[in-house]
Amino acid sequence: MALNHTLVLSSLLVLLLSLLSPLIIPIPKSKPTTPRVSKYKPVMASITTTTAATAENFGVKIEKNPPQSKLSELGVTSWPKWGCPPSKFPWTFTATETMYLLEGKVIVYVDGREGSFEIGTGDLVVFPKGMKITWDVIEAVNKHYSLEK
Repeated sequence: MALNHTLVLSSLLVLLLSLLSPLIIPIPKSKPTTPRVSKYKPVMASITTTTAATAENFGVKIEKNPPQSKLSELGVTSWPKWGCPPSKFPWTFTATETMYLLEGKVIVYVDGREGSFEIGTGDLVVFPKGMKITWDVIEAVNKHYSLEK
């Protein structure tokens, strides 16, 4: 009989501790984290620099989803259009070219440099005059473009 009482008492003790443990040992609640954005640029040289929604890769400026006011100010809708299906080909910019991608996705390889970067739908991109690249069109491209005079 004493064994049954011990078993019952130990079971009650375990139950009581499991109910009271959150009160005795508080469990910290996780807080939502806010990503930290440094206002300082890295000390080491980098092939990519970023400010707000604009990045620069190998000397190519890329602005992700610029505001409509900027596109209107530039007169993007009055620029000529160009498009191509998925393909891969070399290209040399004979003038500084600003383009706005209406649709598509391209992986850009800069001649003489290791690595690549991607541009796509909604990007406003400026390629400098004389740059030699290879376009790897992953998704068909439709873009407006303007050549610097």
